[in-house]
Amino acid sequence: MTRAPLILAAALAALALAGPAAAGCYADYKAKQDSPLRLHYGVIELPDRACSSRGAAAQEIERRIGRGGWKLLNVMSLFGRDGLADRQGSAGSYFLKY
Repeated sequence: MTRAPLILAAALAALALAGPAAAGCYADYKAKQDSPLRLHYGVIELPDRACSSRGAAAQEIERRIGRGGWKLLNVMSLFGRDGLADRQGSAGSYFLKY
């Protein structure tokens, strides 16, 4: 019977740690490709470590979109899951692509 409180405490601790990660961190950005010039607006999900500032977000975004030949122009904003619906239509095929 003494194990039940320990199991409950462990489960509650796991839920507490999962809470902030479940909130989600996202950024919207503008990017370009040259020759020929192409522009896009996108929305990307970021790890928590990249959400501390726009500079940290920019490093992560540059790394990921760079694989597709894109150059980051601007990190527009950082936001939570509640801002996704408002941006989905504008991002089109670049919504959570990278």
